[in-house]
Amino acid sequence: MIRSMTAFAAGERSTEWGVLSGELRAVNHRFLELALRLPDELRAYESLLRERVAARVSRGKLDLVMRLRAPQSDAGMHIDDAMVEELARLNLGLASKFPGLRTSLTELLQYPGVLRGRDADAEAMQREALALLDAVLDDFTDAREREGGKLAQVIGERAEAIAKIAAEVRTLVPQIRAGQRSKLEARLADLSQPADPGRLEQELVIWLQKLDVDEELDRLDSHLVELRRILKGGREPVGRRLDFLLQEFNREANTLGSKSVDARTSNAAVELKVLIDQIREQIQNIE
Repeated sequence: MIRSMTAFAAGERSTEWGVLSGELRAVNHRFLELALRLPDELRAYESLLRERVAARVSRGKLDLVMRLRAPQSDAGMHIDDAMVEELARLNLGLASKFPGLRTSLTELLQYPGVLRGRDADAEAMQREALALLDAVLDDFTDAREREGGKLAQVIGERAEAIAKIAAEVRTLVPQIRAGQRSKLEARLADLSQPADPGRLEQELVIWLQKLDVDEELDRLDSHLVELRRILKGGREPVGRRLDFLLQEFNREANTLGSKSVDARTSNAAVELKVLIDQIREQIQNIE
């Protein structure tokens, strides 16, 4: 299933140390880039949290924010005396430079690490953090897949339009060949001296071969088959594969345009490139 790179998910989990909450948001990016903002209690698990996300997400610029909100009434709350002593020492050193600086008790208690809850069991805290992250990742993946389904639908519509144009060009090719042959024969008939029929036929075949686009149309059809297969595929990331496939689509459209000797096929080549560019805009959002 196609997955978008853009998504948002959030969740929270009640623990004995308070309410643990998490938010995960992502936007488009060529590679996986993860930024974390964690409370002091979870900083020891940063690498583990990164690994957990990387196991589920392959592309995108992600921001993971986790917070631990202590209960409003907790008999286990206490002030970290060592932290307060350190802040007091810093205050003395800065008092001469900032004589008007004042700090209220409320501001002091809000400073990270001053007001502490009951000591957390490291293993239990790790389990709670990973359980929350897994739940957020589940919602995050679901959101990506829902958005990816919409992208796949749009791409599928563009693919059908490309297939229709390719089929129309196939029906035009015999007419264009016959018309070009008639034009060439009419011009040769105006020559003062008649041309050698055998040589004329040989040159005509060579000229028409240069204008042949059957191979380009065949490759275009095969690319469409692969595109449809990818859109209906599994859960593996496909963004880079689609990007490469679009380069092949573009190559066939360019060749079709360069070989064109008829306004109808020239217009078809332009329409193909427009559709291909529209698909490219969509796959920039795909993981």
